[in-house]
Amino acid sequence: MECLTLKKSNCKNCYKCIRHCPVKSIRFSGNQAYIIGDECIMCGQCFVVCPQNAKQIVDETEKVKVLLQSGAPVVVSLAPSFVANYEVGIEAMREAIKKLGFYDVEETAIGATIVKREYERLVKDEERDIIITSCCHSVNLLIQKHFPRCLPYLADIMSPMQVHCKDIKKRIPNAKTVFIGPCVAKKDEAQQYKGIVDAVLTFDELTAWLKAENITLEKKTDSNENSRARFFPTTGGILKTMDKKNPKYVYMSIDGAENCIAALRDIEKGNLHHCFIEMSACAGSCIGGPVMEKHHRSPVRDFAVISRYAGKKDFLVEQPSRAEIRKDFEIIEQRLREPTEEEILDTLRQMGKMKPSDELNCGSCGYNTCREKAIAICQGKAEISMCLPFLKEKAENFSDTIARNIPNGLIVLNEKLEVQQINNAALKILNLRRASDILGDQIVRVLDPGDFLTVLTEGTGIRDKREYLAEYKKYVEKTIIYDKEYRQILCILRDVTEEENQRARKESITHQTIEIADKVVDKQMRIVQEIASLLGETVAETKIALTKLKESITNE
Repeated sequence: MECLTLKKSNCKNCYKCIRHCPVKSIRFSGNQAYIIGDECIMCGQCFVVCPQNAKQIVDETEKVKVLLQSGAPVVVSLAPSFVANYEVGIEAMREAIKKLGFYDVEETAIGATIVKREYERLVKDEERDIIITSCCHSVNLLIQKHFPRCLPYLADIMSPMQVHCKDIKKRIPNAKTVFIGPCVAKKDEAQQYKGIVDAVLTFDELTAWLKAENITLEKKTDSNENSRARFFPTTGGILKTMDKKNPKYVYMSIDGAENCIAALRDIEKGNLHHCFIEMSACAGSCIGGPVMEKHHRSPVRDFAVISRYAGKKDFLVEQPSRAEIRKDFEIIEQRLREPTEEEILDTLRQMGKMKPSDELNCGSCGYNTCREKAIAICQGKAEISMCLPFLKEKAENFSDTIARNIPNGLIVLNEKLEVQQINNAALKILNLRRASDILGDQIVRVLDPGDFLTVLTEGTGIRDKREYLAEYKKYVEKTIIYDKEYRQILCILRDVTEEENQRARKESITHQTIEIADKVVDKQMRIVQEIASLLGETVAETKIALTKLKESITNE
């Protein structure tokens, strides 16, 4: 069962998880993030940093409720970081948790005491060059999956959680154990090593359960002088509890996955020897765990709380035999194939990285270098579109190509009416030689700002307004649009000077034609009138002659 899941609807393709993943165990496909189980070290950083809560820790509350209904005594092993998370003592926690139906609540620090004694034995009796603590399951996974050559240095001892839960089952017949703490990795550890820890809850899950049952923690603390192992969840906490008796070792504590990775690389290179190294994947150790991180983050205060609560002597516990708490670690093989150099270079070229100087290594995609990103693409973990400089350049080149080649003038202004962008067509219309002549200056230098101010204040655009620019002796159709989201003003100028000149010429020709037609009509009318006049005289004479002839014939 996966301990971390993804809510696809929430993933916004921001790459924040891959940027914070120390081992880059996240794959992107179809603009969605997927956790690669074979590579993940369960540090929970993707859960902590996700701004959309797209990563979810699998909730085992229902599983625990089933255990409670089974009739078997269910005992809680409570991580020592509880006092920093809840700011109450173990007695207050016991009272509240037992109201949920648990048989009893004990501190995981009891198991931590057993573990630290075994570390002391390793340091004193065994001739090991380097000893790396194995309390942190994320560190164990980091070594098993990514630094297998360091596996011989990993202490072959169970974690405090496992040791304590095993001790509980030894003392209480048929008991079921539930670990509660700030760690995601403990869920995975419980699943990997069956039969020791039956379920794991996070502090968030416990808090939600208590709230649902209307159970309030009583704000009280207690003290126990025999509780030095309560220091375990702090940076260097293991070393604080140990009696260091072998002077041949250098004792150091390393917290944070990146620092652990750096140390393991040094070990692989042979740069470290005779060291006892306390390693924790979380910055600040367990009190910086991912669930505490999500709940609240105050490392200085949390350390102070732990320091005040811890005693100066060990818990009074019976130390089991070495064999009872021994733990074997195996290499967890990586399934991804390493790409060839030719494949890497070909992918770099697809990303627009034609030469080394093109490799910005900006880290915006989440990978430290462009080469790492190219390898991830070859392995199917990443997509070319994740390269933000590449996308930005591609988008800018595309938009620039459009702006350069369209015949209309384009001018982009900010809300101060300062020119932010101008294309060649607009430069030609405004008789400017270079864009630098106007970029950053007020639009009033080249155009009347009245329409721009109107659009900015009223929010309504101007469409295809035709006007004459006397200064440039040109007619333009002007469209002005205000983009409220990007807070920019876009002006489109279409040079219609030739259209206006053609229209003027057409009007002139039409006017001349009308004048000529009028003159022709006038002349024709005069001719007609003259003809009519002549015709009128001839008809009259003919009429007189015929009348006289008629009269003559009649008289005869």
